[in-house]
Amino acid sequence: MIPEPAISRPTGPAKGSRGGRPPTCDAELYKHRNVVERCFARLKQFRAIAIRFDKLASRYRSGVLLASLILWLHHQLSDTP
Repeated sequence: MIPEPAISRPTGPAKGSRGGRPPTCDAELYKHRNVVERCFARLKQFRAIAIRFDKLASRYRSGVLLASLILWLHHQLSDTP
């Protein structure tokens, strides 16, 4: 969940169960969201993933898995002394 910007918060009472975003957010969950967002950004560096050349879901999934493997291997190789 994304925290509501301070400038758009109403001055009245929070909406709560009547809709809208809750006034607070879980900071720990938000940290994990950042990791996921960065992962998607790196995956979209692969042109075939970003544009979705493959129309079949199975082929697109294979491309995403291959791109993920490439990113993971690159990360593993860059961490070795």
